[in-house]
Amino acid sequence: MDSSKMELFFEILRRKTHIFCDVKENATVLEIKKIIEGILKDRQTLTECGYTPQNSRAQAPAPLALVVANEEEDVIIEPLSIPPPVPDAMRPEQAATNEQ
Repeated sequence: MDSSKMELFFEILRRKTHIFCDVKENATVLEIKKIIEGILKDRQTLTECGYTPQNSRAQAPAPLALVVANEEEDVIIEPLSIPPPVPDAMRPEQAATNEQ
């Protein structure tokens, strides 16, 4: 792969399964299929599918729903658990106040 290309980050989803992966922006869908089979068209690039470094970042991976062939079901994506709130002492505005 060309090292000058930006990385794209994905979260592949199916029910409670969430698979995170990253690939270069010039990767083909076939390369993601090697990570997890059964998505999109083999020869189409991810850029051609509309994925860019702007919409597929590490902080906000692009979601891909995992659909299994021969299973007639709706796409169901269950959210991951939500982390607890950050304690007041660890918040930037509180830390600055405590240092004064």
